[in-house]
Amino acid sequence: MRKLYIAIPLIFLFQPSRAQDIDTIVSHAVDKFKTSGASMGLSVGVVDSGKISFYHFGSIQKGVVTPPSNETIYEIGSVTKTFTSLLLAQAVLDHRAKLTNDVRTFLRGKYPNLQYKGAPIGLMQLANLTSGLPNNLPEKIPAFKSADEIGQLFEIRSIHDAYTKHQFLKDLHAVILTQRPGLAIAHSNTAAQLLGFTLENIYDSSYQKLLAKFITIPFKLDNTYVVVPTEKRVHYAHGYNDKGISMPDIPQDAAAAGILKSSLPDMVTYVKLQLTEQDDRIKLVHQPTWGEPGDVAVGLNWMVKTNFDGQRKIWASGGTFGQSCYLCFYPERKFGIVILSNESDGGTEDRLSNLAQTVYNERFFTNDQRLAEGFGFSSPINRLLDSLNKRGFENAISVMTEVKKESPTFKLYENEVNLWGYHYYFKGQKEKALEIFKLNVNLYPLSANTYDSLAETYEELGDKSNAIKNYEKEIELSPGNKDIEDHLKKLKVR
Repeated sequence: MRKLYIAIPLIFLFQPSRAQDIDTIVSHAVDKFKTSGASMGLSVGVVDSGKISFYHFGSIQKGVVTPPSNETIYEIGSVTKTFTSLLLAQAVLDHRAKLTNDVRTFLRGKYPNLQYKGAPIGLMQLANLTSGLPNNLPEKIPAFKSADEIGQLFEIRSIHDAYTKHQFLKDLHAVILTQRPGLAIAHSNTAAQLLGFTLENIYDSSYQKLLAKFITIPFKLDNTYVVVPTEKRVHYAHGYNDKGISMPDIPQDAAAAGILKSSLPDMVTYVKLQLTEQDDRIKLVHQPTWGEPGDVAVGLNWMVKTNFDGQRKIWASGGTFGQSCYLCFYPERKFGIVILSNESDGGTEDRLSNLAQTVYNERFFTNDQRLAEGFGFSSPINRLLDSLNKRGFENAISVMTEVKKESPTFKLYENEVNLWGYHYYFKGQKEKALEIFKLNVNLYPLSANTYDSLAETYEELGDKSNAIKNYEKEIELSPGNKDIEDHLKKLKVR
């Protein structure tokens, strides 16, 4: 199973209702968050029709009760990329660059490798996750001296701290693109770092000075830093993993991809400015440049989708070795949320996202609305669900076909259907999940992920033959997935 962020078509399925005060809502959401996994310090900020609320929980220091506060400074990781995109928007509005410009126009030296079959990397592709560049440079890390995973992370941090801009640009010459830029989204710190260096060339100024000139000073983000001042270090939240083990700080070479640190009030101010969309640069970074809001769309380092209730939802998240950040806002609702934590592991950012979704749902929908079977899913899903409850989930494909004949514009998106199937899977209703995953394979027969979900469910239900059949189809469509190949080998000999 591969979890994907989904986007849902424009509908107005539920009438919003303020059911509780925001203090109660946040308290409840945080209690739920704490039961879902480990947590250290946690800071939450909410913007609701201009009203700002701050909340702090836990401790930013292991073994000592040191609650976070409005002065606490956290690493914001990849949320830094949204600042970099804002600088790109500044360059576009200053007529110093166009989003369609080949990045090599602004680089010193020749980079014939930064193209795929004649298609170059544009500035837009650096900012919308479709550059095709590797996630990190250098791509090869020397053999570790430490045998344990935590020690290796500290070694990685040391390697990156010593990795210079000169070395980055030298290694960039050796990068080989394997697909056309603009084709598919994939996280890339390399792309954001390169965009930062490109902006430095465009303005003949350092990234840090550009941030101060165009963002932190005019926006009055007084506690947002590339390097935290000595006098502010006392407020710096040290990072931990889910086991409470001390983790390394973000390396200095993260640069435009993830170097920034900030406080909760600054991040809430940042979200409040995003909500109003009065700044032309902010409008530009919110415009989808890849995909479609009905499924998965990307602006300039902001994810954009149409929420299940028809509202535009925009968000970004960031994770470092030991800290996590999540920003989410709904411009038409005038509602936004910021969550900062000095704990990070593979699932923390998803848990922060779930926390934010809980706050949103409880703020705008009553308990009865939230308990409805189709809550959180789009109008097309709910329409199909109504028929399936009457005619049986085993008829999902035929019912969907009939609905499409009646309404030619009816559309189900792969990611949402996949999420719908897992909604039943994790509730223990695996027979229903199976039928939904069969439907998704019927709708998207060339997607490896639809077969993965179907195979997993067959396997869980004890149908080994069909599980093998669908895992084999997944591998056929997406060769080279060693985890699935190994799993299939083990399944065949059971």
